[in-house]
Amino acid sequence: MAGKRQGSTAPDTLGAGAVRVRNQARILDAAEGVFATHGYRGGSLSAIAQEAGLARANLLYYFKSKRGLYVALLERTMARWNSLLEEIDINDDPAQVLTSFVRAKLALVRRYPQASRLFASEVLQGAPMLQTYLDGPLRTWVDARATILARWIERGQMDQRVDPHALIFLIWSTTQHYADYEAQVLALTGRKALDNSDEQRIGDFLCHMVLAGCGLSDPERPAGSL
Repeated sequence: MAGKRQGSTAPDTLGAGAVRVRNQARILDAAEGVFATHGYRGGSLSAIAQEAGLARANLLYYFKSKRGLYVALLERTMARWNSLLEEIDINDDPAQVLTSFVRAKLALVRRYPQASRLFASEVLQGAPMLQTYLDGPLRTWVDARATILARWIERGQMDQRVDPHALIFLIWSTTQHYADYEAQVLALTGRKALDNSDEQRIGDFLCHMVLAGCGLSDPERPAGSL
């Protein structure tokens, strides 16, 4: 049986779906590093293809343009973050939800710091590539979660002074700070890198501040303890 042609731009016919998912992830991972180093303008498709170990034509098979690849990368970052609150329900415990959200978000930005910095850079430039996404899917997602937070406030489960949208923005910003401003954090704390114990310590502090500000008890701390 003849082998696969070198440089073919189409995925294997056997297990094409799995090949597509694998190659798209491979390309996005490579693009994340190239764009983080060189920016959108400086990051070329040729450099991304070389980093991914694929032909340039393969990139254009899965992503029709450099802009399309860049937007897909930014949307993947938001999808990862949004998945952390995807399944929340009005009947969930607010303290548990917020604690899990803070800790998981902090873990994600530590695992994918380049993705966080790329997203921050795009937004600081006015989000020219993401305006449709921000005005559409992301706004819908945020409004839905803010509605649940508002219901918890109405029920007296959270402090009446909490602003649902501001709370989401607060958690985003405080967790992403440790990726977006990593150089500053390390310089001011005299560290070369943050480790898992730092993540636990920072997570403890952020959860305490968020929960205290919302009038909630820490579900990870025994009742009556200080």
